[in-house]
Amino acid sequence: MMKYPPIADHGIVGDLQTAALIAADGTVDWWCTPRFDAPSVFASLLDSDRGGHCRLAADVGDDATVRQLYLPDTAILITRFMAPSGVGEVVDFMPPDPSTTPSRRHRLIRGVRVVRGSMPFELICRPRFDYGRAPHDLTCLDDGSMLFRGPGTDLHLQVTAPIALHPDGTDVSARFTLQAGEQAAVVLTSETGTAGDLSGRPGGATPSVEAVRDAFEACSAFWLDWLRSSRYRGRWHEMVTRSAITLKLLTYAPTGAPIAAATMGLPEQIGGERNWDYRYTWVRDASLSVRSLADLGFATEANAFRRWLRDRLDAGGTASGEPLQIMYRVDGEPHLTEEVLDHLEGYRRSAPVRAGNAAADQIQLDIYGEAAYALAQAEDIGGLGGWHAFARVIDWLVENWDRLDEGIWETRGGRQNFTYSRLMTWVAFDRAAKLATAHSRPGDLTRWLGARDAVLQQIVDHGWNSERRAFVQHYDTDVLDASLLLMPKVGFLTPGDPDWLATLDAMDSELVSDSLVYRYDPAASPDGLRGSEGTFNLCTFLYVEALARAGRLTQARYAFSKMLTYANHVGLFAEEIGPSGEQLGNFPQAFTHLALIDAALALDEELDRAEGGAG
Repeated sequence: MMKYPPIADHGIVGDLQTAALIAADGTVDWWCTPRFDAPSVFASLLDSDRGGHCRLAADVGDDATVRQLYLPDTAILITRFMAPSGVGEVVDFMPPDPSTTPSRRHRLIRGVRVVRGSMPFELICRPRFDYGRAPHDLTCLDDGSMLFRGPGTDLHLQVTAPIALHPDGTDVSARFTLQAGEQAAVVLTSETGTAGDLSGRPGGATPSVEAVRDAFEACSAFWLDWLRSSRYRGRWHEMVTRSAITLKLLTYAPTGAPIAAATMGLPEQIGGERNWDYRYTWVRDASLSVRSLADLGFATEANAFRRWLRDRLDAGGTASGEPLQIMYRVDGEPHLTEEVLDHLEGYRRSAPVRAGNAAADQIQLDIYGEAAYALAQAEDIGGLGGWHAFARVIDWLVENWDRLDEGIWETRGGRQNFTYSRLMTWVAFDRAAKLATAHSRPGDLTRWLGARDAVLQQIVDHGWNSERRAFVQHYDTDVLDASLLLMPKVGFLTPGDPDWLATLDAMDSELVSDSLVYRYDPAASPDGLRGSEGTFNLCTFLYVEALARAGRLTQARYAFSKMLTYANHVGLFAEEIGPSGEQLGNFPQAFTHLALIDAALALDEELDRAEGGAG
């Protein structure tokens, strides 16, 4: 077992309420349960000694070649071990639970089989509850299974023959050998209360290989059926499909709220302090995520999030005191107290490890634009109650749009007049007026449109830097900011506008490195944090889309193709790309995958138009 595998050396499985990361060597090194933002059961990704893990792998030393892949068009992860003695596979999945009721019980199923020759395997299960802070008890049950009892959460470990579990203190291990054609299974069931087997009976009978096979078939059928809603028939089917599945895996089914990433604490710079908790629902990220899914044809997810968003608008009561705050827990809870887990050393000693997120109380005015952007695509914008709540927020924004804020990147270096924040308040007023007109809803259109035009004029007067010949990060700087790549996408400027093309050219020369795009230059625009960061994957895909819409198709397609080479072995992306092409930051990142979808759709559309025109 590698002490800290590369961030990219992981696949993700999930059941739509929680998710686990599985390293390419067969180790589950991240799993929080009973939901995404709950304390961890396995977290060796953040501390290899204290975090806990569950390893199921070939026991052949260094003789095995390991490969990992997804069963096509599913979230079923297969890890293959190839050695001189034979070929074996570990098949990991979590039975999806798309219900709107939060579940206390979650299952991680690990099937194991040999397809050629014979192979010995080793199982080591070392849970560490509450981010490794809480001790647990181990009980050996009559059927040979093991029950780990932690504070408020139990973990039940069950196996099929020929696996025999052996206690090792409060941990468990097993060694066994399978021949070609033989199968076995390891089932981990977490429960708030008393753990159970596959049938849900506490301390019940050992699961059968047949029951595991049925669960596998049901899981596969779920994902294949879900993908039938996709309208995508473009050039990058495999990557777009994987991104769509990833966004679905990062969505909490009981509320329809997408999270930003499955992890916390993974660094933007190895050894640095830019280590955040992304297991929450950002209004910005979620709005753009569901917009991307809706563009592919997944209307159910988009409508579920819009209901969640309307509930937040109606509820008020934010921790920040604003009508909306930038992020919430998946159930809509606005309080996200940040704490430092200083008993964890962090991924490759990247400390501090933070749980919770203190940025929740920041003022980021752009979120009102992203919320309106998400609502604007809905055929059904909801009842009058939801509309009145939305209209009240827009009325509030008329009085409050012209304020300093922390901006999209959640910098901790002080508030500014961020151009992107102004841009998205323009979107909020513009989309609100269009929604009111299209759906015959009441609203003070005169004030809304007046505010929209005032924002536009301010951006033109102060966001444009005549010396740089570009729109800049905020009004008191000449620093560029890649968030402004969204300017043509939201309709503020046309893709061929001379001022926009000049801005794009300036970004090309300053923020782009071999087709990879930095958010901004922290050295030129201090963000209150030590260290540096890699190129930002969201921005790279936004850059591809902007190039495509500007008609620079050869450059756009080349940049897109190069960016896809940074995906990991199963098509997943973290938040950033480091200097040597390594993936950095929390993983997998919804922002990256939604932008990949948008870039592919834009490229397909523009290439089709160009090819049609050429004919």
